Amino acid sequence: MKLSIVTTLYKSKGFLEIFLKEIISAIEIINVKEYELIFVNDGSPDNSVEYLLDRKKEISQIKIIDLSRNFGHHYAIQAGLNYSSGEYVFLIDNDLETPPSILVDYYKEIKNDTNLDVVYGYQEARKGNFIEKKAGSVFWVLINKLSDTKIPHNILTERLMTRQYVNELLRLQDANLFIGGMFYWVGFNQKGIVVKKGQRKGASTYTIKRRAELMLQAITSFSGKPLEWLFYIGISISFFSFLFLMYLAVQKVIHQDDVQLGWTSIVAINVLILGIISTFLGLIGIYIFKIFKQVQGRPNAIIKKVYE
Repeated sequence: MKLSIVTTLYKSKGFLEIFLKEIISAIEIINVKEYELIFVNDGSPDNSVEYLLDRKKEISQIKIIDLSRNFGHHYAIQAGLNYSSGEYVFLIDNDLETPPSILVDYYKEIKNDTNLDVVYGYQEARKGNFIEKKAGSVFWVLINKLSDTKIPHNILTERLMTRQYVNELLRLQDANLFIGGMFYWVGFNQKGIVVKKGQRKGASTYTIKRRAELMLQAITSFSGKPLEWLFYIGISISFFSFLFLMYLAVQKVIHQDDVQLGWTSIVAINVLILGIISTFLGLIGIYIFKIFKQVQGRPNAIIKKVYE
């Protein structure tokens, strides 16, 4: 049996020594003789690649996929999965928040139940401060409310997958990647186990802006409900606006000069309507741009060089 370990590189140099030591130790525990360690360089600005090339002299299983620039975490993951060739594929971030030794638990689960195609990890409680915890909870509630694909809350990147599952996952031709949703859209028998996630040393590369972009990507890639809501909100605004105009007309007929409509109320209503229309058009524009990006047919990532 061959095992593929897939991970991505972005400001990863400080973690690689311990990561290599722990992941190789985990592989030895499960007694897998044939394996490959695939590192996808997602435009990392540090010397992660140089370090791995040096370690490759003693660890021949290291393979490095050097992308032409930074394409993003999910696109780098997709590139690594495309390159993998193992009967089982273990996907993991190398920042050590999730210990590489979790591979042992995943492997036991998938070997004990031959019907399983995926074993993944999730957190019972999110780590971080109050804002991080609440923001994460809101994200998973929103995506599950808006999407037809139900995604377990607080899932981790780390998962062990069969070759068949990975092949079917790679058949998806999404240009707008939200890989967390794609993992579950393809179906198959999946099992989650609780994993206690540690605290990353140093600042996370997932800034608030990137997290917000991920939420927008997730919602607009896996749900058309916002567009449905636009329709119903538009109908509601039109209906209540009509009732309000009828009310003003009746009041004017009954009370005549005692009713002063005034420019202030008119301006306020116009500004409100303008804001609503601008928001609606912006949301529609996001969906149109996604269609445009999909039909362009550009590759999700470009490989500059592969170090085998």
